[in-house]
Amino acid sequence: MTFTKPILFLALAAGISACDKQDLTVDRAIDSHHLSTLEAGIWIDPRGCDHWIIDDGVEGYLTTRLDRYGRPVCSGVAPPETAVGLNRGWDPI
Repeated sequence: MTFTKPILFLALAAGISACDKQDLTVDRAIDSHHLSTLEAGIWIDPRGCDHWIIDDGVEGYLTTRLDRYGRPVCSGVAPPETAVGLNRGWDPI
């Protein structure tokens, strides 16, 4: 029993270390490109706080807008539950 535990632990550690680390800054869809090339808008949640939002047609990205101290930004730029600054044009894929 004491011999199988280290073997199982080593097998688990090897399996975890073999996981592929993906670059999360790259869009991997049909029209793949770096996410920094996309234009972000701001969506205001029901509490009035801002979220960065990117609509890529098939995919969408959303993250909380934070200040330099890690606190949510609630700018009041628009009424709650609205989006501002998004390009609403047609995006051919």
